Order: sequence, then structure tokens, then C-alpha cells
Amino acid sequence: MDPLTLASKREDAAQDSSKRRDILNGARHVFRAHGFDGASMGDIAKAASVSKGTLYVYFDSKEALFRALIDVDRRDAAERLFDLDQDEPDVRGVLTRLATSFISMMIQPDHVSLLRMVIGAAEKFPALGRAFFEAGPCYGVKRLSTYLAAQRAAGRLLIEDTDLAAAQFMGLIQGSLTKGPLFGVNERPSPEDIEVTVASAVRVFFAAYGPKASWKQDP
Repeated sequence: MDPLTLASKREDAAQDSSKRRDILNGARHVFRAHGFDGASMGDIAKAASVSKGTLYVYFDSKEALFRALIDVDRRDAAERLFDLDQDEPDVRGVLTRLATSFISMMIQPDHVSLLRMVIGAAEKFPALGRAFFEAGPCYGVKRLSTYLAAQRAAGRLLIEDTDLAAAQFMGLIQGSLTKGPLFGVNERPSPEDIEVTVASAVRVFFAAYGPKASWKQDP
């Protein structure tokens, strides 16, 4: 391929990526403002400053666009939150920082709105609910499981099933903090509430899986 053709293809690819990003940004704004059912492809095209024809070139339906947005946002968030240093010997510190960041993200108004939107759409479009679950919760648990397996190999934790332990930890750290905001029945938890819940969760987790866990001691 000659240099001019190669340069042209690279420019086209860059423009294509930029246009797709503009569409996703516009869709994010519209979905958050109007919910899944209230959003229209026309509104999204207008928010993204593209024609409806261009929008349909990239995404053939509102469901496909919403799923793409879920994949990008949830995976990016999971990768940031679960970027865990497997060589860090302070496992309590790593888990405490992860838990605090995770809860802080979960109670953000934008995230609460997204959860409500996905739950509302999942009955009619179960594939959307599955996509959110796989890109967010499942992906995060998988990353945490890999970290826990490394700590088990280093002798810092005693765990038989790291997938189960990772899922248990994610349940422990949420306690009752995330359900209230989701259902709109109380105010967002304070930093002090988060600190107390996270500290308790880490303590319980280490009681079960710490290097001195009683279930692994010789009788």
C-alpha cells in the first residue's frame, strides 16, 4: 500500500473513531436526561451533531447504541477501579482503597440513574441487562478474583475459591449503603458511613480468608 493511501486510511479511521465517540457522548447525555424509553434516535443525533442517517450507519437501533454505551462506560470504570497491584503486600490497604472507591462510585447520582435505567429496560430488553452485568459486576469480580489468587499464591490469604471470595467481598462492602440511593429512600451515605462499612467488610473478609483463618488451621 502506498504512503498516501495508508495516510488516507488512517485519517478515515481517526474520523470514524471521533464520530463514534461523539455519538456515544450525545447518547449518554440524552439517556441520562430522558431514560431509555424516553430517548429517541432523533434526540441523540441532535445531541451528537450528526444526521439520523449517519447515526444509523454506526448503530442500527437504540438498543444497540445503549449496549455500546454500557460496554464502554462499565468496562472503563471496572478497569480503573480494579487496577490492583498484585505485588502489593498490604492486602488490607488494597482492599480498603478498592472498596472505598467502589462505594463512592456506586452512590454517585449519575451511576444511580444508570442503574435505574438498566433495571427499567432489562425486562423488555434482557440482553441490555446481561450486557451491563457482564461489563460491570462480572468483569470487576473477575479482576478481583485474579488479584486474590495472586495473594493466595504469595501466602497472604487462604482461599479455596477466589471467584466466590471476590463475589462475597463485593457484597460485604456494599452493606446497606447502595440500596437506599437506588430506591430514593434516604440521603447518600457520608464518608464516615462508607469508612465504617468498608472497615467492617475488610475485617470480616480477613476473619474468613486471612492467613490465620481458623478454618484452615490444623486441629
